[in-house]
Amino acid sequence: MINVENLVAKAKQDHASDIHLIFGLPPKYRKDGQLEDMGALPLSADDCFDIARELSGTAYSEYERTGELDAASTYAGNRCRIHIFRQQGIPSVALRLLSDTIPKLDTLGLPPAALNLPGLHKGIVLVTGETGSGKSTTLAALLDHINHTQKCHIVTLEDPVEYIYTPDKAAINQREVGKDTMSFASGLRASLREDPNVILIGEMRDRETIETAITAAETGHLVFGTLHTGSASDAIDRIVQVFPEGMQTQIRLQLSMCIQAVLTQQLVPQKAGGRALAVEMMVVTDAIRNLIRNGNTPQIANAIATSVQIGGQTMDQALVRLVRSGKISKDVAMRYAHETDYVKKNA
Repeated sequence: MINVENLVAKAKQDHASDIHLIFGLPPKYRKDGQLEDMGALPLSADDCFDIARELSGTAYSEYERTGELDAASTYAGNRCRIHIFRQQGIPSVALRLLSDTIPKLDTLGLPPAALNLPGLHKGIVLVTGETGSGKSTTLAALLDHINHTQKCHIVTLEDPVEYIYTPDKAAINQREVGKDTMSFASGLRASLREDPNVILIGEMRDRETIETAITAAETGHLVFGTLHTGSASDAIDRIVQVFPEGMQTQIRLQLSMCIQAVLTQQLVPQKAGGRALAVEMMVVTDAIRNLIRNGNTPQIANAIATSVQIGGQTMDQALVRLVRSGKISKDVAMRYAHETDYVKKNA
């Protein structure tokens, strides 16, 4: 029997981010973005079924019925996000190690302007990027900063709950989709009757959720949300395109008035090992509001590039800074750049 506690303990010791358990392969973990073997022996089908039963507990019947299951639990003293799924009739597991503690906002390597975001009183702040780019950690640090500095009510909607907050000055309710509420949309609708100041939406994945988030921001709430997009302009387009064509002009208008900032993240390999955080930061200006309102999103990147004085920076500017600071190589920066010519010329 594979011991999950031991696997998590080893992954934690080796600073790995994820564990993958797949039939016919040895257990693997993701270290510095690359998958590596944790042992030599491949997992049998029995191993995979036993692990799935152990990790899912009383929810195993749900996995059997649907073929997928999301959960969160603690192993080897480390909170983990768990996803169990069926492949070729046999369970596989993807297990994400979460940090034991929520990091301080000023230790993440975010642009200085991001440190001002907890001071906002209303509007929408988006944190975007691919899976594993550190979005959850950034959001947790933002909310925990609010928790330690403001007497307010925070409501989170998560799937599943990842970081556990210890209430300080704030009152905090963490709601798990599927367990505490049926969906992001229904939980968000309900949250408006829960007297919140700050709302975290784990993922803005459908029209109803996005529509309600905009309403929440318009009615004086500070809303944090995530999207899987590679730039601020893509995030705006993704939101607008969820709606039918006849509604898009109105949504652009509403969004232009309530969006406050978009952070887009990548984790890129460092020279000395490990990964560095590269962040595009869109601080919304009147010029950017006009671009959103008029549907000129392709011009947003230029507007961000010229907003350096108020804390804006494009992804390519962030990568150039990391090269100049000696943290990453020029080749790595060009691999992760949006415009390689810009990085080649300036790094």
